[in-house]
Amino acid sequence: MSETTTAGNNVPSDLEIAQRAVMKPIGEIAAAAGINPEALELYGPYKAKIDPSKLNVAAGAAPGTAGTQLRTPARTPGKVVLVSAMSPTPAGEGKSTTTVGLADSLARAGHKVMIALREPSLGPILGMKGGATGGGYSQVLPMDQINLHFTGDFHAITSANNALMALVDNHIFQGNELNIDPRRMTFKRVLDMNDRSLREVVIGLGGPAQGIPRQDGFDITVASEIMAVFCLATDLNDLRERLGRITFGYTYDRQPVTVADLGVQGALTMLLKDAIKPNLVQTIAGTPALVHGGPFANIAHGCNSLIATQTARSLADIVVTEAGFGADLGAEKYMDIKARMADVAPSAVVLVATVRALKMHGGVAKDRLKEPNVEALAAGVANLQRHIRNVEKFGIVPVVAVNKFATDTAEELDWLIEWCAAEGVQAAVADVWGRGGGGDGGDELAAKVAAALDAPHAFRHLYPLDMSVEDKIRTIVQEVYGADGVDFSVPALKRLAEIEKNGWSGMPVCMAKTQYSFTDDATRLGAPKGFTVHVRDLIPKTGAGFIVALTGAVMTMPGLPKVPAAMRMDVDDAGNPVGLF
Repeated sequence: MSETTTAGNNVPSDLEIAQRAVMKPIGEIAAAAGINPEALELYGPYKAKIDPSKLNVAAGAAPGTAGTQLRTPARTPGKVVLVSAMSPTPAGEGKSTTTVGLADSLARAGHKVMIALREPSLGPILGMKGGATGGGYSQVLPMDQINLHFTGDFHAITSANNALMALVDNHIFQGNELNIDPRRMTFKRVLDMNDRSLREVVIGLGGPAQGIPRQDGFDITVASEIMAVFCLATDLNDLRERLGRITFGYTYDRQPVTVADLGVQGALTMLLKDAIKPNLVQTIAGTPALVHGGPFANIAHGCNSLIATQTARSLADIVVTEAGFGADLGAEKYMDIKARMADVAPSAVVLVATVRALKMHGGVAKDRLKEPNVEALAAGVANLQRHIRNVEKFGIVPVVAVNKFATDTAEELDWLIEWCAAEGVQAAVADVWGRGGGGDGGDELAAKVAAALDAPHAFRHLYPLDMSVEDKIRTIVQEVYGADGVDFSVPALKRLAEIEKNGWSGMPVCMAKTQYSFTDDATRLGAPKGFTVHVRDLIPKTGAGFIVALTGAVMTMPGLPKVPAAMRMDVDDAGNPVGLF
């Protein structure tokens, strides 16, 4: 979130702006987007799910049948704009705000546009990260409902994950026909909450009737492999097959055990059959937006659902989507994981940067970011430079969006735009927090992105799939992070051998790493050199189809800060939320 350029002492909060906005009935948004009524499932007046199997995207075509893959439409699929960013800081970058503002501005210019975003996780909302609906006058609505329980997708994913583990433990209790070793479980229960006390637990205590005691733990829901499977499945049948391929543990003779071995992939699919349909909402300006799925980019692959992206491409000429955190995480994973799974490679990439965050990377403390400081800006811009060069390695020259804050000076903004020009990249100042919602704050950025969409490019992945897992990790670490090399722990080396033995080495890699630094040390800002990344473990996600490499101290179950954001949240006498951003 950024501040409006007209900020005074009474600048409304994001929630107040959202509550004052006048929304259109979701049926009107759907009709304008070309969604036929048969494909629309209403969740109240301003939210709906879309059933892709019933979507009539080709003129005169009959709706599909349930469970079929999204059909290739007669129209040319829309081009994808991927919004990423520099390395995030506590100063805030406003990636979602820029994504929404850019889409609104492209629509304002006459393009047929649709947004595809992730759903927010409740844990960070109550903690400190904030929501995922944008900010100011560049928001998707209804903001409060999206940031809270929305249409229940995360509850469904949590239920499916925990149903699997209940069934696994019941199987062991009932005689363990599959010979599952309780000491070698690789799957945990999940909760959509930041709760450090659940990271390590012991279950099955209380005597023989209560189950088999074993050490267990909880991950946050967005780190669940079922979330990853949910976001990479192409349709209901593919969802079922991917769920069946999930490896949840090993036998006593160290053979992998899958959901299909247990025979419960059908039950898990049933729990997800409604959630898998993309959610349709709108921006303040009335641009249609699909908000669906939500894996984190620091511990998962950080992209909205593939079904939502493909649905948007079937309806719009331009699809504006985003990948979590900086380009070293979300964008790399979009290119090397999501874009391998289906034809969703971006035709343009936007890197969001702010003067404030660049000054912080240049050594300025957070409480002094409002002070003009071109020297610190010049020192911190190395972080943006590395992200620019990294995106170019995928065959695309990015456009830099400078998300404007009220405290930015003309001198600082001009310096940054001139620096981008010297680096050979297009850049524009985006004032979409205060001048979005159909205003002209993103017009210059939209024009540059539209031009980039028409520019020739040759998209490529960073590494081939037939490269060894060790070399894939080394390639990411050296080419993207700028490290000298990678150090594998003894457990990670054992896991590498196990992955090779089980025939899993052909999968892409999903790095679990701090979002704040190119290194695995969150305190090293800017563009560090002369460091090594430490891989402490590897987790094969055989259903999702990638291998997670755990680095540094990154946690798959976050904790809450000393003063959680929940402390300022409440409802008024009418039941309306207050204090929600």
